[in-house]
Amino acid sequence: MEQVKKIVGDIKNGEVKPIYFLMGEEPYYIDSLAGYFEDHLLTEEEKGFNQSVLYGRDVSIEDIVASAKRFPMMAKYQLLIVKEAQDLSRTIEKLASYAEHPQPSTILVVCYKYKKIDKRKKLYKAIKANGSEIFESKKLYDNQVPEWISKVLRGKKYTITPKASLLLVEFLGTDLAKINNELEKLQLILPEGSQITPELIEENIGISKDFNNFELQKALGEKDFKKAFRIIDYFSQNPKEHPVLQTTAILYSYFTKILKYHSLSNLDKGNVAKTLGVNPFFVKDYSVAARNYKMKEVSGIIAKLRELDAKGKGVGANSALTSDLFKELLIKASGH
Repeated sequence: MEQVKKIVGDIKNGEVKPIYFLMGEEPYYIDSLAGYFEDHLLTEEEKGFNQSVLYGRDVSIEDIVASAKRFPMMAKYQLLIVKEAQDLSRTIEKLASYAEHPQPSTILVVCYKYKKIDKRKKLYKAIKANGSEIFESKKLYDNQVPEWISKVLRGKKYTITPKASLLLVEFLGTDLAKINNELEKLQLILPEGSQITPELIEENIGISKDFNNFELQKALGEKDFKKAFRIIDYFSQNPKEHPVLQTTAILYSYFTKILKYHSLSNLDKGNVAKTLGVNPFFVKDYSVAARNYKMKEVSGIIAKLRELDAKGKGVGANSALTSDLFKELLIKASGH
């Protein structure tokens, strides 16, 4: 994220702000910036007397302000980090008075995760108006995470295949911290310059490269129903790792994209990738699927997926097994 790079770059150049208010739905960048501040703003000698960490559940706004107004000892700045500040959401606006006149020798870092302060209110305006920094960490959409993975790895001189990225997203979701932890494990065992592949992920993280939702949707797109049945059987034996509702949602998104592909007049690879929100590497898979399924068939499968979603939630099929539910879908997809 560009703002993260700018904040770090400014600090390296000796340009620090009196307040860094870090907020938003994605905790990864908030934690990363807080960690950077802890490690780099003060020297080891300065940290003993001038670096403090408070937690929102244990303090009040008045406590924070009192700490922020202290003077540093034998250092230019004191660093005060307030973690889990979202626990102070009911009283956070009281910080506005301090934000209007922040202590020049204090660097106050507020980690306000999973929430945002109201831009119309006094606190937001005071921070913006007095030379401080507000950083909003936005949650990435599913289709943005593979590119994020690639960027992170490129910065560390590694690469990853598109399929390997999708495997990580499928099994770890959009939790960037969790994904980064797994990537760091791989970097410990792989030499710099390596490419991360599905095989390496299966071997070192335990995610199957052959039995996953990506391979299921690919098999359905190619009308390889024998392979699709094998994957469904594997899912039914591992229901905790492959919940029916998650698979239904992924397939619904996949067939919705196929339907959208049918409506395109410009089938240029770049245009298709942009319109569908997929990596250009996978455009050929949607082209194959669109040839295999007419628009009417796709609409029928989407309707079946809606029905399957309802059954998966217990509506009309409380005791149905995962494999039974998806076999209904495979029968529909095969035209029988």
